[in-house]
Amino acid sequence: MRKPDIRTGPRHPRVAVAGYEITRRLGESVLAKRGLHKANGEFAQRTIASIRERLQRGETIYIAGLACPGTHNTGVALVEVTQKDGPRLIVNNEEERFSGNKHTNEFPQHALDDMRKVLQRMGRDIGDIAAFVTTWDYPALLATLIRTSLEEAPASLKLLRAPIAPAISLRQLDQVRRLSRRLGRMYGLGEQLPLICMPHHDNHAWYSFTASPFADQRECVAIAVLDGTGDVGSISLYAAENGEMKQLYCNESLFDSLGAFYTVISSSQGGWTWLSSEGRYMGAAAWGDMNRATNPYYQRLKAVLQLGPGGTVRLNRAMANWYADPADNPYHQPLIDILGPPLRPDQLWNPDAVLRVEDINHRPDTKDRLDKAAATQLVFEDAMIHVIDHLLRVTGTDRLVLTGGVALNALGNMRLLEHFDEAWFERAQGRKTRLHMWVPPVPGDPGVPIGAAWLFAHMAGAPRGAPLSHAFYCGLPPSNADITTALKNDDVASMEIGNVSTPQGRDAIADLMASMVAQGGVIAIYQGAAETGPRALGHRSILANPCDPHVRERLNERVKYREAIRPLAPMATLQAARDYFELEDGASDGDYNAYNYMVLTAHSKPEGRAKIPAVVHADGTGRIQIVRETDDPLTYAYLKALGRHVGVEMSVNTSFNVAGPIAQTPAQAIDTLRRSKGLDAVVLVADDGTTYAAWHGGERDSGRFTGWNAAWKQARG
Repeated sequence: MRKPDIRTGPRHPRVAVAGYEITRRLGESVLAKRGLHKANGEFAQRTIASIRERLQRGETIYIAGLACPGTHNTGVALVEVTQKDGPRLIVNNEEERFSGNKHTNEFPQHALDDMRKVLQRMGRDIGDIAAFVTTWDYPALLATLIRTSLEEAPASLKLLRAPIAPAISLRQLDQVRRLSRRLGRMYGLGEQLPLICMPHHDNHAWYSFTASPFADQRECVAIAVLDGTGDVGSISLYAAENGEMKQLYCNESLFDSLGAFYTVISSSQGGWTWLSSEGRYMGAAAWGDMNRATNPYYQRLKAVLQLGPGGTVRLNRAMANWYADPADNPYHQPLIDILGPPLRPDQLWNPDAVLRVEDINHRPDTKDRLDKAAATQLVFEDAMIHVIDHLLRVTGTDRLVLTGGVALNALGNMRLLEHFDEAWFERAQGRKTRLHMWVPPVPGDPGVPIGAAWLFAHMAGAPRGAPLSHAFYCGLPPSNADITTALKNDDVASMEIGNVSTPQGRDAIADLMASMVAQGGVIAIYQGAAETGPRALGHRSILANPCDPHVRERLNERVKYREAIRPLAPMATLQAARDYFELEDGASDGDYNAYNYMVLTAHSKPEGRAKIPAVVHADGTGRIQIVRETDDPLTYAYLKALGRHVGVEMSVNTSFNVAGPIAQTPAQAIDTLRRSKGLDAVVLVADDGTTYAAWHGGERDSGRFTGWNAAWKQARG
């Protein structure tokens, strides 16, 4: 096999660095005049001093973290801070949930409006917010974009007018210049509402560390931010000790990126657009050859990422071209020789081009395409392991917090726990231990507004606050009036079925839900504030019987209208999770808290594959979620009831959506029911506990819900 050509690093590093320095200095000056201030600047320091003084006087302070237009997943987080308890998350509103535009980079108007309603319910308003902080250091981000566009000039100059990365829209980013004035006028708070620009990866790192079970431990905790891109680089490493965090390394590169590698290949090989391709391609890898010794593409593909000393990862620019043209011409010929030509932008989402597992019996190229997905996952995992190996060696710790968009790869996360076992620590650190790892519920950019607000509170001297145990923070719980209004539709039938505000009422509704699921029903649960982040965790979930071997096909085909490639996740009590999956000891901190958020896969036990086939993926794993009674009493009661009906306290759980964001409002919930012909019923819980069931009405009424409900009532006497 011919040795591959290798070229790492930019062609014009000095010119690029000079462009960065000049742009950053100019950007800081220009943006400060427009109300956007750097985190270590004079205005920020005055604000920090004021907040510190108010906290010491015993006041309660509010800080808002703002994800602004121009970068994906815009939204706002509101944090309440006291000197006694530190920051407490009130809301983390993702704009996409309200607007219906997935991964939106629009101004977060709906998210801000909802946050204001929360404040007003508390007897406060926008004027009571002590600081607005942003999720990106905008002068640094602008300078990084200029640096990247100069690195490979003239070829890379195209980046000034073309999509650079999934996170960034240059056209929308221009709105940032007017943001401070827009907010000031919108809220009547003066000509400008000052904003403080917080470093993107610092936000990722601080939130993820302080939310983890490790935050109160005195020994060192390693933190890895592995991202598509930040405002300075795409890989940043930190160490936290005695409550303080310091950055150890940043790669200062947008394209020496694990996230960019996976995004570009998953899109150009799988046939989906950026931000939609990554999870699908990870799912596809399970059907490919995941053996490094036998996969026909792995040995050649791994040359794309050069793993160097000090845990460095460098893009081989002799093979990849996404440093200059990520959308239209992402490959050089050596990479085409391995993977074939990339799919063109106009082919994405085309049914003839998209990778479909179900085509494996009648399209000869499908098996090859699945092996390419597996090779991509294996190379990706190699790079993750390489970075973390170095970080654990230099810090000498066995505690790791993993975050950034890359940490959404649940399969790769599991591989880290498997790789850094007792034998590795005996060799590398000379002690008997193993890796203990935690991934937050929102490792990607929807979690960064929380981090920006929490980090700013820390800079003002607030204690860290309590670790997180759930993710129900997006939007307000639905009112009874909101639900009844949404139910007034001619094509939807509905009825009140009880009230969950008492244990008896909650258990009865949970038993009705379990009874329907046990008889082959597919139902949705809509309750409380929504989950923040990309996973449904019991507040906006579609539920089904995990013991039914046909339910995955039925759900994907008739309920979600999505590819057969997509796995279904198991939702379980802790005991059921232990009974049917091999839970890693390295994820056991906080009573296996790391499994609360569907960010880790686990290998099923042999009896699991036989008993719960619907939630065991093709590779024998499940992306598990453990439900706690204290966090979600109704879903926990449903799982206990399901144990009585089907013999296992576990359910299929998939997000309550159809080809769009997770349903946020009651109207969106009913619209999702309307569009999903295979969904039997939706259970909607109002903020006063009143609970309704809705199902297809008129000619679409199958009679299934009314039949199940009548039989259930009769059985209970």
